[in-house]
Amino acid sequence: MILLLIVCNIFQAQTNNIEKGLSEKRTYQELEKEFYNGKTWDVGSKRNIAKYYLKKAKLEKNNTHIAEGYVMMHFDETLPNALKYIDSLQLITKNSTENYYPARIYLLRGNLNLRFDNLQASLNNYILGLKYAKEKRNKKQIAMAHISIASLNNYIGKHAETAKTFRHYLYNADYLDETEHDNLRFNLADAYIEINKMDSAYTLIQEGLQSSKKNDNVYAYHQNLGLLGYYNLQLKNYQMAIDNLLQCQKYFFTTYNPSKRNENYTLLNLGKSYAGLKEKDKAITCFRKIDSMVFKTHYVYPELREVYTYLINYYKSNNDKENQLYYVERFLEVDQILDTQFRYISRELPRRYDAPKLELEKELISNELKYRKSLFYIVISLLLISHLLFINFYFKYKKSEKKYKKIAQDLIQSVSENRVSEDIELKNRALPNNLPVEDAENTSSKIISEDIVQNILKELEIFESKDQFLNKGITLGSLAKKIKTNSRYLSETINTYKGKNFATYLNDLRIDYAISRLASDRKFRSYKLPFIAEELGYNNEQAFTLAFKKRTGTPLSVYLKEIENIKSI
Repeated sequence: MILLLIVCNIFQAQTNNIEKGLSEKRTYQELEKEFYNGKTWDVGSKRNIAKYYLKKAKLEKNNTHIAEGYVMMHFDETLPNALKYIDSLQLITKNSTENYYPARIYLLRGNLNLRFDNLQASLNNYILGLKYAKEKRNKKQIAMAHISIASLNNYIGKHAETAKTFRHYLYNADYLDETEHDNLRFNLADAYIEINKMDSAYTLIQEGLQSSKKNDNVYAYHQNLGLLGYYNLQLKNYQMAIDNLLQCQKYFFTTYNPSKRNENYTLLNLGKSYAGLKEKDKAITCFRKIDSMVFKTHYVYPELREVYTYLINYYKSNNDKENQLYYVERFLEVDQILDTQFRYISRELPRRYDAPKLELEKELISNELKYRKSLFYIVISLLLISHLLFINFYFKYKKSEKKYKKIAQDLIQSVSENRVSEDIELKNRALPNNLPVEDAENTSSKIISEDIVQNILKELEIFESKDQFLNKGITLGSLAKKIKTNSRYLSETINTYKGKNFATYLNDLRIDYAISRLASDRKFRSYKLPFIAEELGYNNEQAFTLAFKKRTGTPLSVYLKEIENIKSI
């Protein structure tokens, strides 16, 4: 006894020293990484990590990490003990400002109850978790709540709806981590098999197998291999299914795994594959093992009805009344549980999840319709306004067109009567009025002598008669030099006696020449506008057309068109 006590004390001291050393030397992040991402499923190792983590957090009085410690401790516990840890989590996070509380508490409770086959409590907690996740706008928790509820939908046979949810989050939720993404892919493949989308299911299964090999995740590899077995079973490739499932059986029944589903569904699909090959004894062996596991764990699922039906029919055909009666009673027990769960889930899911979701969709659709209606009225109003503006513009255009045509026709008429310049001067009221000759002479004589003025006017007459204004690059300075005077005298004379500045004087001469020549010279009229503009002394076509419109009050195109119309008559 003394020796035993000494050994126990030494062991306890060593354990305390290990825990103390681990708590002091390792960071929370290191402990979390080993707990959540470690490849070992050893319960003892994970429990020790959780204990070290929680003890360290309590020693340091760090509430955030104490909360995480309670989360870690609740895994792999019995339902009552696990619920106690989550209750402690709820208490310590009561005043937490983190946006993942309190939704995390209800989602954890939902997962825990689902693991222990308490679907009613699981659904209730998922609904509450979704509510709080939406309040805190935590999109990852919203996604996890929807995914979890979709799994319950799958349980009651709504496989297409389940697949739709899984597909949405698999391809549109980049905020989910790699493990969550892998689980989604696995569950979506399973749902695809249920709705007979076999090609899509096979693609996802192969992705899962490759991903698990790449990450050296043996557990995930065998999960996907088991799904491949179910895929082959549905295609009636029974031997291929058996080959897949025997590997899974060897792994799941000799290695710890956290899910009772793996063992049960491996045996279920293995038994159904044997039944497909008419190997009844092997099928019965699998189904009897399933019944034994259900009896011990109380883990029930809808496919158990097939298991017990097969067992009952088998023993009935062999006239084994005792076993037939036993499995009839077991069937009735399991069926009652399944019926209760099915009725609750099938009643509450539409009422508490689908209905609110439909109400929200209804509101969104209603708002969209209102928006579309408003948009329709806005578009109609804009179309009406634009139509009215177009009508207004059209009539203004027609009115302007009529005015332009009249001006063009008058110009053509004036060419035939050799009075182009006088006719334009009368029409163009924007030009300044000429000064009275008497005043002009009196004003000019004060600045420039009469002889100089007369000489300049004579030179300008020559300049005009010989069409020298058509030369390119004419400036006030170059013309003054040509007629042997200075720029000031020339400018004053043109302003006084021509009633315009030099630039206007030059442009008017060129446009008056263009009006006459275009009307009378068909060959000149056939040239392209850039060439005509260059012939008239302009640097480019735009300068010519602008000057023409400014001088005449009508566009050049209208003038040319009217010439052709008149000449063709």
